[in-house]
Amino acid sequence: MKMVFLALVAVTVVMSIVSFLLMRNDKNRARRGLRRIPERTLFLAAICFGAIGGTLGMQVFMHKTNHWNFRSFFPLLMIIQIAILGYLAYKAFA
Repeated sequence: MKMVFLALVAVTVVMSIVSFLLMRNDKNRARRGLRRIPERTLFLAAICFGAIGGTLGMQVFMHKTNHWNFRSFFPLLMIIQIAILGYLAYKAFA
């Protein structure tokens, strides 16, 4: 169980960094009028345990904060993912 927990923590860290950088990149593209990163790509990164980075990226770069689906689902996904990690940590180290 400890290996599963540690693997999921590693995936969460990597995917959160990816999500954060995707938000930054999309914001920069929006400012320059370039082709944007599809919203489904941003959501996919968040669903794959990158919601922490995606939510942080939204706040830091003030990006997608006016879209109700991002404003609602990214924090919800983040809470769910943190709860899963907490449960696995409890099971692994209890």
